[in-house]
Amino acid sequence: MRILIAPDSYKNALSAMKVAESLKAGLQKVLPDAEIELLPMADGGEGTVEALIDATRGQIIKTQVHDPLMRPIESSFGITGDGITAVIEMASASGIQLITSDERDPWITTTFGTGELIHAALDKGCRDIILGIGGSATNDCGMGMATALGVKFLDQSGNPVLQGGGMLGEVAHIDMSGLVARIKDTKIMVACDVTNPLTGPTGASHVYGPQKGANPEMVKKLDSNLKKFSDLILEQLGKSVAEIPGAGAAGGLGAGLIAFLDGELVEGVPIIAAKTGLDAAAARADIIITGEGKIDSQTQFGKTPYGVARVAKKHGKPVIAVAGTIGEGADELYGKGIDAIVSILDRPRSLEDAIKETPTLLEATGVRIARLLILGQGK
Repeated sequence: MRILIAPDSYKNALSAMKVAESLKAGLQKVLPDAEIELLPMADGGEGTVEALIDATRGQIIKTQVHDPLMRPIESSFGITGDGITAVIEMASASGIQLITSDERDPWITTTFGTGELIHAALDKGCRDIILGIGGSATNDCGMGMATALGVKFLDQSGNPVLQGGGMLGEVAHIDMSGLVARIKDTKIMVACDVTNPLTGPTGASHVYGPQKGANPEMVKKLDSNLKKFSDLILEQLGKSVAEIPGAGAAGGLGAGLIAFLDGELVEGVPIIAAKTGLDAAAARADIIITGEGKIDSQTQFGKTPYGVARVAKKHGKPVIAVAGTIGEGADELYGKGIDAIVSILDRPRSLEDAIKETPTLLEATGVRIARLLILGQGK
């Protein structure tokens, strides 16, 4: 029997590779002769760098950048095994987890550090960049990111505009002349699993601003600033970004990456699948096991288990999804490529306890799955 284990990470618990290894340990207790292939996966969110580096035998590069409040921090990005593809999670430089709850303020937070990560990747010779843009603390439409790469944002008097979403309305001129020249020879793929436009009721400020620290009055001002900024981008750069699905991701960073770096917004799982060789691995397998920390109705909207299942069904392979917890609407996935959903929980547990025991619970789940596979074979 050939088994492919291709899970996402379990947030705050285990990396995708550790999840796969734990499941394999359990499966092998019952199926010692099974051929088991491990392929860590991700969807562009947390864990993308680690998953791709593990899958391609790449390397992690540490570098100094600035956090959302322009404080120096150590961050990192990955370079895949091909040596030319950088994998960046914007959250590692501009993420909301880098600041305390009382520091959250999208009026002043910036994506400058994300631009520094891109610059560092270019310095390493990377010419393909996969950029995951979930978990931001910002609402600056990528102005900080572009500033770090040489773009100048000037006010009516020709002075540089300060960082932050609150300053976007002050920008009167965008000077692209200083943009790092290597960007022109670089392909930037932006892993984005949301479809929010830049502005309006479903835009960056209204939907995500409050969780980043914006009160109702600030939300309106931030949205107005984004509208004015996008109008300026259209007028001076000739790019219409406001209504592009995903433009509002990460406080408008999606729009900024399109406007300033010619980035392409794409689904995360297909990018990772292409880099890891998921299609070929699925073709080799008899059964595929995937999973993530929580599986519910949202899993079908660009999450790893759904993406893996889509690839598996191209080859007619059965799919088992292993979840830390099964949420409302998970049964909707049964008609969309996933054949069985299994929870790792063996009894009622606190979240803290479940996280602590995740490796053990996954291994035990692997044992249960193996026994069911034997039963299915009539042995």
